[in-house]
Amino acid sequence: MRRNPRDLQRYSAGERANHWVVGICFILLALSGLAFFHPAFFPLTQLFGGGPWTRILHPYIGVVMMLFFIMMFLRFWRLNVMEQRDVEWLKNVNKMIDGNDHDMPEQGKYNGGQKVLFWGLVVGMLALTASGVAMWRAWLHLPVDMVRVASVVHAAAAVWMIGLIIMHVYAAIWTRGTIRAMLYGTVTRAWAKQHHRGWYRKMTGDNS
Repeated sequence: MRRNPRDLQRYSAGERANHWVVGICFILLALSGLAFFHPAFFPLTQLFGGGPWTRILHPYIGVVMMLFFIMMFLRFWRLNVMEQRDVEWLKNVNKMIDGNDHDMPEQGKYNGGQKVLFWGLVVGMLALTASGVAMWRAWLHLPVDMVRVASVVHAAAAVWMIGLIIMHVYAAIWTRGTIRAMLYGTVTRAWAKQHHRGWYRKMTGDNS
């Protein structure tokens, strides 16, 4: 892809790699998890070499996702602290939905919706990790009642996470130019000025 030298760098190569490792792990976990959730999805185990291998690989893939998610959290949590302008953005989100986002409150690198999504993913990841560890019989031998509760929590957290990821992907496709940022690391100045004016001003010094 030909890039304009005036484009703004939104993500470094390391940040993009971090994101894609978490994303790929999530897809693998969703597929293998669904295989155990209902018999209708059991054929998905063939993607992992059969039932036994799926059961073995699922928690280890979960560990990889958790570790890389922690790295992502450490990279981005400060940028996702909620501010008053984010609250105002959320109050006016109907304008964004209607496609009239030119009058939205000025935002930094992330808008209020992205910040809500970020913290929702953090909560979901904590629930998935805690419940998944409690269910991991190869390493822990908790009372069966605790394992049953953990299984319910794990399933609920997985549904929560899948819902958030669907929203994340939809929003990225709907806001043209967003996917390019995670593929190539850059965005156009026009995109930055329209969607994240505060970040645009910080990066360019343009106060117009």
